[in-house]
Order: sequence, then structure tokens, then C-alpha cells
Amino acid sequence: MGSALPLTSAAHAAFVPMPNQPSDTTRTATTAAQDSTLTSEREQKVSEVVVSAGQMLGSKFEARNRTGSAYYISPQEIQRMGYTDINRLLKSVPGVNVYEEDGYGLRPNISLRGTKAERSERISLMEDGIPIAPAPYASPAAYYFPNVARMYAIEVLKGSSQVQYGPFTTGGAINLVSTPIPKKFTARLNASFGSYATGKAYALVGNGGKYGGWLVEYLHYRSNGFRHAQGHEEMGFRRHDLNTKFLVQTANEDGINHRLTLKFGYAQEHSDETYLGLTEADFARTPYLRYPAAQRDDLTTRHQQWAATYVLDGGYRWKVTTQLYYNRFFRNWYKLNDVRTGVWSGQKHSIGDVLVDPDLLSEAFDLVRGEKSYDGEALMLRANHRLYHSRGAQAKGEWKMPLWDGMLSGEVGIRYHEDDEDRFQQDDGYRMVNQRMSLFLPGLPGSQANAITSAHAWSGYSLLKWVKGVLTLTAGARYEAVSLLKKNYTKADPRRSGKVRQETPNSAHAWLPGVGLNIKLLPTLSLIGGAHRGFAPPGAVWQQEAEHSTNLESGLRWTTQLCKVEAIGFYNRYDHMLGSDLLAAGGQGTLEQFNVGKATVGGLEFMAQAQPRWGESTIPAPTLLHLHPYPHGQ
Repeated sequence: MGSALPLTSAAHAAFVPMPNQPSDTTRTATTAAQDSTLTSEREQKVSEVVVSAGQMLGSKFEARNRTGSAYYISPQEIQRMGYTDINRLLKSVPGVNVYEEDGYGLRPNISLRGTKAERSERISLMEDGIPIAPAPYASPAAYYFPNVARMYAIEVLKGSSQVQYGPFTTGGAINLVSTPIPKKFTARLNASFGSYATGKAYALVGNGGKYGGWLVEYLHYRSNGFRHAQGHEEMGFRRHDLNTKFLVQTANEDGINHRLTLKFGYAQEHSDETYLGLTEADFARTPYLRYPAAQRDDLTTRHQQWAATYVLDGGYRWKVTTQLYYNRFFRNWYKLNDVRTGVWSGQKHSIGDVLVDPDLLSEAFDLVRGEKSYDGEALMLRANHRLYHSRGAQAKGEWKMPLWDGMLSGEVGIRYHEDDEDRFQQDDGYRMVNQRMSLFLPGLPGSQANAITSAHAWSGYSLLKWVKGVLTLTAGARYEAVSLLKKNYTKADPRRSGKVRQETPNSAHAWLPGVGLNIKLLPTLSLIGGAHRGFAPPGAVWQQEAEHSTNLESGLRWTTQLCKVEAIGFYNRYDHMLGSDLLAAGGQGTLEQFNVGKATVGGLEFMAQAQPRWGESTIPAPTLLHLHPYPHGQ
């Protein structure tokens, strides 16, 4: 599927500009931290980097001074590019690979350093530092990604710099930073409209002060789509996203301060999306065609999130952050699964088989194209009804102290997490008459899948960083322990009485150490390197092993006021590598994981970024060159 189509016209209105920094920031760096010229003298003046409670990095300054690979997409970059597609935004980050699925970035497939890309299942995805995937342990391959059009910043960590974040630690972590509460009354409206009735409307209103604040934002994103049915119907989507935040805090100039932020979000989507593709011949003639047999295909999702963040701030020396969260995600992808040309089992064909050989299965293909009418169970649509929950509590403590003529800082964190996936699916039979579909025989709920998979996980980490002059050293370790249980109530017990039930347990635990360094060879040139152990939890499959990896990286960063060049090489060696059974990848669509053995992935990430001057001014849009080839992989 191609990339999202550009808008042809736009209208914007802004009453008060958004502030440049989050409202919960209590300390600022000196002017030197904001200067892109990295000199040793200026770095000595920087006492602290601005990082709010829900951020991993907080600034480009912190990103380029990590001991591992890190990238910070700033609010200014997001506003300048104006993208609603996360794929386009991440293409500016070296080491990130994405492939399109729908053409609008609604369901991205993201890979970090060669990890499995399907449904972004091998990265630790967070919003404001909280796991946001529907069920990262029980079912990581789920169709959900937050709307990037409402985000304030995007942070990407790879390699040894992301030992604090899990459960997936081989490739890296992506943290989406939501819009902060403004420091003063702010109202904002942004609207755009373009081809194929593609439109976006974003509204925000909020206020803040010394002792608190609030924020309400709403996003509507829609399009009729660029595909068309044989009846010339446009196939598109509608998205709605509402978020609110409330903040109360103390404002003591000396001593301890308290800060409590409450957040609620609701998002829903309705997409006329299908798994039904085209034959090779039809794709060559009309690649955006959609067959009549997909006219009832539809994806419906609803997502709710609640989060509470409490910060106990002891000033420059220490800080404790505690977060409680709960997420609920429902989705039902109602789509064509099989084609019937009769009542016998041999007359039932999958859509993949029909499109691969339309000549052999010409009768079924005629039903797909609507060229033949059949008043019976001609088209079998599966209601992929799934409900996900995730909940947990996490806390981290940060402190710093002088040591050996340098500065030692530490961070210790712990998290308890629960999540589950509830599958309750059925097949409905539709007749096809004169290219129009109508329900012939509804299926029994739970007759195709009737199972609950749950996970309980403890994780913790410790990280130390010592900085002296041109040298920065980090050392840390992460611990992951997870127990999983799949309860399959089978088709024989749709009411889930428990009389017929198959239970499959599994568990895994791992210690994941990591070390890193950053040496400033010159005022503008740094050498970075690191090593860490990677981990991905197994599925609820009997005696399935967790994925482990050994990961190495090393490279150079050269930074001046007008230019930045970065080259980092990496090597990942996998043991017990995990795959997933996905219908999109040619499987049966069970989403169950399986071990595929050992593998190695190596590559080079190269980025060159220039911001040339024109007269006395600096051109605001940088010139980018990103290369991330993988010279070998087994």
C-alpha cells in the first residue's frame, strides 16, 4: 500500500501558541544546553537536563549525550512536518524500519534494528512512560497504535541506552509524549482538508498556574480512502480521540514538592478495511480495486486509558515518580475469511487460495467478484471479536551525588503488570445476489475462538551513570519475570461454564545486564559504545522458551551548530528467536508465538543532518540523509 496522499488545501487557526516545554518541569538547563554546539566548556555549565515524569529523554541535548543510540523528535519538528502518519515521522530516525499496511499509518509495522516488524510486536511501546500496547505480555501482536497527530514529542531508544524499559529489550523502545498542560490559558484549533475527503481537525483548550492546571483536547481524522469498489464506493476510515488531564501541585521554593497528574483518554475508529487482496492480473491493471465480496468488511475499535502520576520532588538531588494505569481496548475486525461454493468441506476455500489460483477456483472467484449469485452460505465473514485489558503500577527513584571529582546519578525502578486477551469469535454466512451481500445465517458467538490468555509480570531495573569531564559511563541491569496462562473454553462451551476447558501455562524470567560509554574525543566528536542482553517474553505455549539476544553497538557522533553526523554499527545475536502466527503473514491468524531458532542481525546506521545559513538567518528545515543498511543477517 502506498504512503498517505498529501493534502491539497489547509486552513489553520491558533489563538495562543503552545508553550515549548511541559508544565510539570520544575528546573531548566542553562543557555548552553539549548545551544546545538557541543563543547566541553559548555557541557560543564549544564547542571541538569529537562525531563518530565513521562519522558525518557526530554530534549535533543540529552539524546545526543546518551551512551547508546537515541533520537528525540521535538515538538518543533512535529509541528513543522505536520504529519498524522507515524511511518513518515519515524523515517527520519536511523535504525528504524517501517512498512505500510493501510497507506495512512493507522496500523504501523515498526522494526528497530531488524526486530520483527509485524504489528510492532517486538518493541516496547509507551505513552508518557506507561506501556500502551493492549497486552504486551499476553498478546503483543495487537492492532493498536495511538494517534500521533495529538503527540507533543516522540522518543526512540535503541541498544544499551534502553535498559530501563521493557519487556522487549532487544531492538529498543518508543515513547510517545502526549500534549502537556499549558502554563497559561491556551486555546488552539487546527484543521486541514484534502483529496479523497481526507480531513483532520484538532482542538485544544487548557489553563495552568502555580498550583495546577487542566487540559482538554480532541482529534478527528477521516478519509474516504483511495481504494474503490467495483460499484465505485469509496473505502475510508473515521477516527475520534478525546483526552483530558488535571494537575495539582505544590510550589515550594525550598524543600519537597508534590505533583499529581490525572489523565483520561478515549479513542474510537471505524475503518472499511479488508484482508481481501487482488489477483496478480487485477493488481497490474487496477491496483486500488476492491472486490464486491469485501463490502461488509469493517474494523471497529474502542480504547480507553486512565493514568495517575505522582511525583515527590526533593529538588536537585532526588525524585520519586509513581504511576498507576489501566487500559481497555476492544476491537472487532469483521472480514471475509472463506468462500463456499457448496455445502461440502471440499467446497470451502480460503481467500488466499482463491486469489492465488483464480482459474482453478473460478466458481469461488466469480462469487468474490460478484459475477455469480448464490442464495446460501456463499461468503463466510469472521467476527474477530477481541477484548484486551492491561493494568499495573510502577515506581522509580532518581538521585545524584558527587563522586571521585565527577557526578554519579542512579535510577531504580519496579513495576507490577497484568494484561489479558479475550477471544470470542464466530463466522457469519452471507449470500451474494446481484453483487450485493446480505446475511444468510449468523454464527454462534464463540464457535470459532473461545479463549482467555492472561499474564502477570514483575520487572525491575537499576542504572548507574558516572560523568567526569569527557567520560560518561553507565552500568545497569533489568529483571523480567512473567507467568502466562491460556484458558481455552473450546467451541463446546460458549457460555464458559468451565465444564470443558483446556489450560496451558508458561513462565519465564531473565536478568538483563547492560553497559555503555560516551567519550568525547574532541569538543565536537564523541565515541559511543555499549553491550546488553535482550529479551522478549514467550507466549502461553507449553514449555516455549523466551527470546534472548546479545547486542553490541559502537559508533561516532560529530555535532556542530550547523551540522550533525552519526554513524553507529550494531550486532544482535538471537537465541530461541520468536515468531507469531499472523494471517497477514500467510499463517492461520491464531497470533500464537513459536520458536524459530538462532539468528544474527548486523548493520550500520548513518545519519547526516545539515542546517545551513542563508545570510544572517538559519534555514529552519534541515537537510537529512539517513542510511541504515543491514549488511548481513542469518
